[in-house]
Amino acid sequence: MSGVVDENLVRKLLAEQFPRWAGRTVERWPSGGTVNAMFRLGDDMVVRLPLTNGGAKDVALEQKWLPRIASRLPTPIPEVLGAGAPADGYPWPWSVYRWLPGENPRPDALRLPRQLAEDLAGFVLAMRRIPTTRAPKAHRGGPLTTLDAETRSAIERLRAIPEENVDCDAVFALWENALGSPEPSAAPVMLHADLMPGNLLVDGGRLSAVIDFGCMGAGDPACDLFPAWNLLPTDARGAFREALSVDDATWSRGRARTLSQALIALPYYRETNEAMAGNARHVIRAVLDEAP
Repeated sequence: MSGVVDENLVRKLLAEQFPRWAGRTVERWPSGGTVNAMFRLGDDMVVRLPLTNGGAKDVALEQKWLPRIASRLPTPIPEVLGAGAPADGYPWPWSVYRWLPGENPRPDALRLPRQLAEDLAGFVLAMRRIPTTRAPKAHRGGPLTTLDAETRSAIERLRAIPEENVDCDAVFALWENALGSPEPSAAPVMLHADLMPGNLLVDGGRLSAVIDFGCMGAGDPACDLFPAWNLLPTDARGAFREALSVDDATWSRGRARTLSQALIALPYYRETNEAMAGNARHVIRAVLDEAP
């Protein structure tokens, strides 16, 4: 969009559409995300405004589905308090949510990794039990082959960035091998489909909330294995796998999907988003360390 998304815009939108909240303080909230701007609204709410058309579609998806699934999950998720409309030159729908306390976990600073792994597995299992009737397809829920061209292109981009020290031959071989993994034979399950550290909140070392459901939908259960490599150390990774009873083929697809995302993210974000680039580097190391 061409206009500025800042505190003044948020105040205008609130005054026109939610005057009961217009007197509250508005403060830009720092975020490693790339498609939404976040603003604290007082002490107990947050305003989320998409910065791209794709982000706008995610907002509409959340407004429809979050109220439907919240009671089925063991972990708090965003509660939509207000559904905003385009106005004042801002072109997309937006939302007001209840504020969820906690902080994003870091792989190098987990206080209770095994317990966190169990919490994450419980959330994933609860998502899988949600009926997929009339659910959209998950953003990352299709076959591995749909990621092949972009993944290969990313590997070649990384070959041209020697300072990243990525073993491109090793990741290429791992990716090629994963493409031979059997695709799921069972029906698709409901997925969050973007379980990155930036979309998780922890408090006291335990999972306190899961946020950003813009990629959710029905798809391959391997898509929700991302935390195994983007967050959890080896022993907790094993606990996560055991709690979910993941077979070898699904584990291989999950590892490959997580690797693909990291390979694509690293050259794209390495100079613009240190949080995303740093996690991509972590994933690549974790996957290569685990690979047989």
